[in-house]
Amino acid sequence: MDLSGPPLIRSVRFRQEREADWKRLDELVTKTERTGVHSLSWAEAQSLAQLYQKASNSLSVAREISLDRGLLTYLEALVARAYLAVYAPQETLGGLFARFFTQGAPRAMRACWPHIQLGILCMFLGAALGYGLYFQDTAWYNTFMPPRLAGGRGPGASTEYLRNVIYDEHGWEGLGSFASFLFSHNTRIAIFVFGLGAFAALPAILLTAYNGTILGAFLALHVDRGLGWDVGGWLSIHGVTEISAICIAAGGGIRLGQAVLFPGQYTRRDALWIAGRDAVKLAIVAAIMLVAAAILEGFGRQLIQDMTARYVVGWGMGLLWLAWFVLGGRQRHTRL
Repeated sequence: MDLSGPPLIRSVRFRQEREADWKRLDELVTKTERTGVHSLSWAEAQSLAQLYQKASNSLSVAREISLDRGLLTYLEALVARAYLAVYAPQETLGGLFARFFTQGAPRAMRACWPHIQLGILCMFLGAALGYGLYFQDTAWYNTFMPPRLAGGRGPGASTEYLRNVIYDEHGWEGLGSFASFLFSHNTRIAIFVFGLGAFAALPAILLTAYNGTILGAFLALHVDRGLGWDVGGWLSIHGVTEISAICIAAGGGIRLGQAVLFPGQYTRRDALWIAGRDAVKLAIVAAIMLVAAAILEGFGRQLIQDMTARYVVGWGMGLLWLAWFVLGGRQRHTRL
């Protein structure tokens, strides 16, 4: 191959010797982009791989001998498209969802388990704080509990009113609106604890602990009135899923915060991008769980009045989530 002479002449010769292969590669890539790699015949698939390798080599040579910019731009675009056609996963939307639920999500949960544990610890410590402070001074209840979330349940409410709320809250007419309110509230909390994690994790930790104080004060109020077992079932049917979702979102936020604080050998930008691949999956899992919690909150808790059944449903859902996280996406090894 003679590449002597002015740059323009070299580019013309270079193109003439390889242009037929490039055109054929462009045809195969275009077909793949339109109808998918599965539409190619075996011979076409083989040609696609071979022509991609040739085009990659041509691009390397073109860069070394400094051919004209127009030719380089054309080759770079063609090689990039061919790379996606050859190596990008060829999956349907349903396949992507299936892979997320069967592999991506549970593996991300296990990879971020220490961060989720920290979120659970923050929630537990906040609940212990709220519970203890209530018994020191019941005025702490109104400090922790947002009025709209309390719904009239507070130190000034009678025990009979609290009991009626547990067993017949809002009646049948309020199911949809109450479920909608709690779903939006819990979604905001999960978004905040996840998003604030990027700010060195501390805001996510504090917000998770604050939500724990709300839970602790709420439990203390009912325990103080002799309704501890009742409110436990009332909360279990949706709270096991809901509180777990918030802790998982907090774990994702803490994972991002760790990348910012301790990037290791990477730049903070690269470390945040790497951490985000698992952290975003945790945020999606938390969103799915919050939808399930909203359904249980708005309907299941009202339809199931037996307290034992409430515990069974709530903690049974918790075991199903745990089984998904622990067992999903594990490689099966066959004995030879």
